[in-house]
Amino acid sequence: MSILRALILAALLHVAFPVAHAASADLAGLVDIGHGRTMYLTCRGSGAPAVILIGGLRASADDWDETTKPGPAVFGEIAKLTRVCAYDRPGTPVGEKPSRSSPVAQPAMPADAAADLHALLTRAKVAGPVVLVGHSYGGLIARLYAGTWSNEVAGLVLVDALSEGLQDAQTPAQWAVQRKLMMGDMSEALKLYPTVELIDPDKSLAQMRGAPPMRAMPLIVLSADKPWGPQVPGMIAAGILTKDTPPDAGYITDAAQKIAQAKLAALVPGSRHITKTDSGHEIHKEQPQLVIDAIREVVDAVRKGCARVVGC
Repeated sequence: MSILRALILAALLHVAFPVAHAASADLAGLVDIGHGRTMYLTCRGSGAPAVILIGGLRASADDWDETTKPGPAVFGEIAKLTRVCAYDRPGTPVGEKPSRSSPVAQPAMPADAAADLHALLTRAKVAGPVVLVGHSYGGLIARLYAGTWSNEVAGLVLVDALSEGLQDAQTPAQWAVQRKLMMGDMSEALKLYPTVELIDPDKSLAQMRGAPPMRAMPLIVLSADKPWGPQVPGMIAAGILTKDTPPDAGYITDAAQKIAQAKLAALVPGSRHITKTDSGHEIHKEQPQLVIDAIREVVDAVRKGCARVVGC
């Protein structure tokens, strides 16, 4: 019950307060994005291009301040390089508390999330064009944003990003298992947090397929290289995954993701694909320096006026 009480208390205390808009001032607070909604945004540092960090499913702005080992986190290090911002999407928990952003109906679609981000950056007067950094599900949002508002995006870093290529590389039967694993069993979480962020994989990937193509820009793709396959049988035995999960599901995901990640790296000419990461899915936490270096390389390419990273 402590979690539930914390959620209720946080919701009662969830009120908007003013935020500064100066290009070099630190800010952390709620921004009115219109239609009676607010979104939480935190920015630090100064310089251009601004870097916008987009978390994975149910990942708040705080996700970019976390690491699994001693050392600097992505948010703080990029603040030394240029202006950097992170934000809460609706339904992204902050510890045991709900998202600081106004709730929306779930599952939300990535195109709506991209539109929310555009409204947020516009209302907060974050100068563009920006560099977008998307982890996992956030990669879909980053790509949809880059295709829809192409002149407002200068570069892109994709961190083990979800893509339509993952579905394309699997048979319908394999994808049915993958979809179930991606959605997870959220029944208990929904009792505590009815508007927690959810995903509809099929509709989300269909939106990505129908999106405008990205224009040429500096792009770096980082891919996890620690296989998931060997972990799945133990997860089934421990009850983390359901007993009807095929024991080879992880190996199928690993093979499909490898194909999907290579396709992401081929989206624009002159991209860089970093495959030796010594990391699982959360590269920004397990190997933050790799992500920091990738962002720095894209920012440098943008500052030099290059439309690519390789050969800039």
